[in-house]
Amino acid sequence: MDVVPLFETVDDLDAAAKVVTALLQDAAYRTHLRRRGDRQMVMLGYSDSAKDAGLAASRWAIQRAQIALTALASEHGIRIVFFHGRGGSASRGGSKTERAIIAAPRGSVDGYLRLTEQGEVIHRRYGIRALALRNLEQATGAVLRATARPRPPEPREAAWRKIMGGIAEESRRVYRALVHEDADFVSYFRAATPIDVIERLKLGSRPAKRAAGGQVGVESLRAIPWVFAWSQNRCGMTAWYGIGSALELAIAENGLDSLVEMASDWPFFATFIDDVEMVLAKTEMGIFERYSQLAGAAHAQFYPQLEAEFRRTREMVLTIKNSEELLATDRRLRISIRLRNPYVDPISLLQIDLLRRWRAAGRPDDGLFHALATTVNGIAAGMQNTG
Repeated sequence: MDVVPLFETVDDLDAAAKVVTALLQDAAYRTHLRRRGDRQMVMLGYSDSAKDAGLAASRWAIQRAQIALTALASEHGIRIVFFHGRGGSASRGGSKTERAIIAAPRGSVDGYLRLTEQGEVIHRRYGIRALALRNLEQATGAVLRATARPRPPEPREAAWRKIMGGIAEESRRVYRALVHEDADFVSYFRAATPIDVIERLKLGSRPAKRAAGGQVGVESLRAIPWVFAWSQNRCGMTAWYGIGSALELAIAENGLDSLVEMASDWPFFATFIDDVEMVLAKTEMGIFERYSQLAGAAHAQFYPQLEAEFRRTREMVLTIKNSEELLATDRRLRISIRLRNPYVDPISLLQIDLLRRWRAAGRPDDGLFHALATTVNGIAAGMQNTG
């Protein structure tokens, strides 16, 4: 039986090489691994690391863990294979599979790809035979290319890693200051999102919360309902909050040309920026403001922070990409969002009205709740990659 360590939070990912080193130094385990062909699988968690520290810190921690573990495998004469525990949304590692493979550290793919496909992603990618074959073909081709012809080292690898480390650190600080350190944020989150509806729905294989009883905090809430709630209210802050501040600081300290070069010549950074851009394009702050008003007095405290960071992130992404509109280079997705929104917007407004009435009535399990459940399905279908 294979033993597969799972590293989920940013701190776990930072300690991955140390933990696996200790495992390999155990004589009994090393004997066991030889019987398994000196092949050590490691699972990397995208969801909890992003909920813990924000998207930038999560992506960078996962990238650094792969770099460190690939080097460790070479040192110990074993083969490390990575199991990517991804979800459908950008906040949970969702990205175009082909680009994610090419963006992985050199040597980390090595002829092998294992990842989780969840929820609506399964239907969207594999529900139709032609699409399933196309997705599998693209993934297989990317694995073959990354293995047989690894890309050359980045021209300014050390400098770019240092800049990305600064982006991860600053975005983590800004994200945690709001999500984990502001005592009032949990109450605002519960009022400004339909999380109370989501917790009542049978959407996943596990409960929405890890601990029973009391008010649910961000730490005890599972990553799927956390991300799903913020996509339902059209905000998507789990994928962009803190990133605008971090990019702004990085440009001030390193110059715009450095980040433009990173976005052009470093597949990891290019994929990261593209994923943030996609979520920004799906964000509708006008709709979200209506949800935020459900929080009463807390709306004036938190909405301006979220709106300011959204605008900052949007401005930084457009500046780095030298573009005047989001998704300027992805016409198909841009048009798709433009066509879907006129159908999703009325459902969002209906959900806001239903939430207000349902909560005022004491959250009964009646027709209002069943109507709310229908709006949840409708918004998820229109938004796509929501959880």
